[in-house]
Amino acid sequence: MLVLGIESSCDETGVALIDDRQGLLAHAVHTQIDMHRLYGGVVPELASRDHIRRVIPLIEQVLEEAGKTKANLQAIAVTQGPGLAGALLVGVSVAHALAFALDIPVIGVHHMEGHLLANLLADPAPQFPFIALLVSGGHTQIMKVTRFGEYELLGDTLDDAVGEAFDKTAQLLGMSYPGGPGVSALAEKGTSGAIELPRPMLHSPNLDMSFSGLKTAVLTAVQKAPDAEDETFRANLARGFVDSVVDVLAAKAIKALKQQKMKTLVVAGGVSANKQLRERLRAETAKRGMKVFFPPLKLCTDNGAMIATAGLARIKHMSDEEIARHFKNLKFSVKPRWQLKEAAADL
Repeated sequence: MLVLGIESSCDETGVALIDDRQGLLAHAVHTQIDMHRLYGGVVPELASRDHIRRVIPLIEQVLEEAGKTKANLQAIAVTQGPGLAGALLVGVSVAHALAFALDIPVIGVHHMEGHLLANLLADPAPQFPFIALLVSGGHTQIMKVTRFGEYELLGDTLDDAVGEAFDKTAQLLGMSYPGGPGVSALAEKGTSGAIELPRPMLHSPNLDMSFSGLKTAVLTAVQKAPDAEDETFRANLARGFVDSVVDVLAAKAIKALKQQKMKTLVVAGGVSANKQLRERLRAETAKRGMKVFFPPLKLCTDNGAMIATAGLARIKHMSDEEIARHFKNLKFSVKPRWQLKEAAADL
């Protein structure tokens, strides 16, 4: 089965083609980072307008790269939520219009389920069951994944997502949006322990997390610094921030594995590309006889491949009658605040 995946939930327009026998045939992503950098964050209206400009050319691009035509498509998977309402509407409306014209089904996909299953495109790929650490600009969650569609939330952030904390820290350090890559690179030049920052909820009995206090600690350090623009200070503060985040995420992930008596950890979301986090989790799991999986670096940020993968998995778990309901469906909606447990319940 050949599935077209479309992702337009925020500031990346992603399109991909996946075949259930040949795997990922082609994918393309247009990022809006340069446009939003001028404003220090994502401007929803600008994001929506840019998705409109990009999505059709990207669909044509991946079809050409894969040597396929629209007539070869057998299903379309599209991000239905969560995300920016206007941005989601672009992808969903294009998917439904194209599917209606081709008389093929449209499968609405939960954005975080896409991130979760992006690891299935890795080589080797993880096997169910596993613990998932979802870390992105909008989500920081720990989940128990028993099998496809069966997800249990074990821990969540009580305030800022870790990606948001990276962006705010970058801003305090005088760096541009997005903050993750810049803060991580700057931290490489710093010295661990030179500036100690709190590890919020590191020793809490549960698996919840908090990062707003850490962001405030960074602000306080900047305000108290004799010279906040000094490169050594900036590098040491970035190192202190990254060390704090990595300590918390690693501790919570290992605690989840132990509590659930599991040996496999899957990391997903944009922050899964972070070098320091990858190194720590590899070390912590290896010394305990556990395994950790990360998506390919090109698939850490939002992309169409993860949506096509999740859509294909959903189709495989549907009956013929359920699939039939997704044909010629002129009624569609987006779900900006869609919960993953609600998406799983749809199966």
